[in-house]
Amino acid sequence: MTKKFTYALAALMLGFMLVIAFFSMLGDSAIMDEVAHLPAGYSYIEKADMRLNPEHPPLVKDLAGLSIWLGSKITGEEIIFPETIKAWQTDINGQWDFGFNFMYQSGNDADWMLLFGRLPMLLILLAMGIYIFKWANELFGRKAALLALFFYAFSPTFIAHGRFVTTDVAAAAGIFIATYYFVKWLKAPSAINLIAAGIVFGIAQLAKFSAFLLIPLFGAMIFLWIILETIKNSKSGQNWIVSFFRNIGKYLGGVIAIGAIGYIFVVWPVYAFHVANYPMELQQRDIKIILSSFGMRWVADLIYWMAGIPALRGLAQYGFGLAMVIQRAAGGNTTYFLGEISAAGSRLYFPFVYLTKEALTLHILSLIALILGMASLIKQRFFTSINFFKVLRDNIAQVAMIGFIALYWGSSIRSPLNIGVRHILPTFPFIFLLISSQIGKWIKFNASYGNDVLKNIKETFSQIKWLGLKCFLIGFLIVWQIASVISVYPSFLSYYNESVGGPANGYKYVTDSNTDWGQDLKRLASWVNENNIKIIYVDYFGGAIPSYYLGDKVRFWWGYYTPQDMTESEWLAVSATFRQGGLGNPAPNYNDRTGYYKWLEKYQPVKIIGNSIFVYRIR
Repeated sequence: MTKKFTYALAALMLGFMLVIAFFSMLGDSAIMDEVAHLPAGYSYIEKADMRLNPEHPPLVKDLAGLSIWLGSKITGEEIIFPETIKAWQTDINGQWDFGFNFMYQSGNDADWMLLFGRLPMLLILLAMGIYIFKWANELFGRKAALLALFFYAFSPTFIAHGRFVTTDVAAAAGIFIATYYFVKWLKAPSAINLIAAGIVFGIAQLAKFSAFLLIPLFGAMIFLWIILETIKNSKSGQNWIVSFFRNIGKYLGGVIAIGAIGYIFVVWPVYAFHVANYPMELQQRDIKIILSSFGMRWVADLIYWMAGIPALRGLAQYGFGLAMVIQRAAGGNTTYFLGEISAAGSRLYFPFVYLTKEALTLHILSLIALILGMASLIKQRFFTSINFFKVLRDNIAQVAMIGFIALYWGSSIRSPLNIGVRHILPTFPFIFLLISSQIGKWIKFNASYGNDVLKNIKETFSQIKWLGLKCFLIGFLIVWQIASVISVYPSFLSYYNESVGGPANGYKYVTDSNTDWGQDLKRLASWVNENNIKIIYVDYFGGAIPSYYLGDKVRFWWGYYTPQDMTESEWLAVSATFRQGGLGNPAPNYNDRTGYYKWLEKYQPVKIIGNSIFVYRIR
């Protein structure tokens, strides 16, 4: 396979991903988080004031807000900023009220803003795809790079979430690219590599607070690398004590410099801009009230104190957001999972959504890669003291990948915050590379060059036969994944693989951002208009307002209502998240009301819109 052909195929896959992401997003209404993120981002650009949505770093929101701001200047589209409403003037983090007002009640064109706000998200998708291909190619060669890129470009999860103004894909990109430059600096500790690693580390911190986990990862990797370098140097005759302390100064000092560059030259100035017009007294008020129940009081007090010092207000805002995320994660979230409603979370949640939300091709090849990897380690006698440290050093990139996967999965599984496969998305690119590395070696042709010509011919034909079977298997799995993913267009968010019966059955197991995030309201409105329905009751979960798309045809519906309350129409539309929440049984120690939609079980939906909105005719 030539270099030119490899790059053309990579470009084709990325181009295809961007095209289907773009056209599928055109029909999507705002998902839940977008009604907070997009208006907040515009307020950052327009006002340099981060009073809204401080629990997420500003990068993604800035890109969306800047795109809308530039788009309005280029096209002449007027953007009305509702700065006189209570949500902006006096509310504490009034992101939801402000967001709905800004998008749907101030005279702005919500669909226009969604289009322009989402466009930069496609650039993040593109950037991560380039780095997945780049790193895999550098480590494992072209075949593995193409396979890793295939996993990414045809990942229903990345396609789904890469279109929205949310932080999850940006977090995955930031963490992955930051790890790439960190490992690059480890292998070649030059000044330019150190600066690049520091800048990208800082950018990752601006994507999502989950990137904070890079700090323990990089710290652990540095101490491992110091040990590996010391062992290597001692074998070449250097005094191990001298080498050890020299490596501590070199690498520990280097990783501290990476962190300093990231926070001092990237995070701090960016946040300083975002509090430039945020009144100090409002910032301190918000911190004091929101962090009033924060467990580590000295941390909350320190953040409050920093917010009162002009030069430190930016760092205070960063710390404020990080503390909010820690506080939120500890509190959990009410979730429907496997027929039960719970706020305590489940250790099975993330393994389940990972196994069902990605294509089966990935999981089958994961199993093959795991077997191949273990066989390779045994063959190298990895567990003997002679080879152990050498294998670790020679494969330090893979060690970093496995380390991050273990760290992130461990943190996620222990968390009670179970609201979507998107929360483990940062581990996916590393998984793609690790699988492709083993599969790439598995399909490599190794020619025989012994003295016995006949034996060489037999071995060559045997290899060709087995290589053909391997390639056929992989080709079949690739075609299967392509067909499986494309078939769900444009409803990528509600994709589930065949292990649970496909997208049409996913809602039976999990909801929220795995299935229903409010993306299908525009499609519901189109269906209502096409079927000449005059009035419909709607129980909608998402980031839009039903009346914005349905006008006077919509009537508000609440889950606790009964069929007797349907006095104006026999039509009812219920979002899957609310439907399953009203059908599920309470988990142990869950005391809130459940079962309020049990009466719907005797009705069959007339239509299911995008696998996320159930339409009934109640007669």
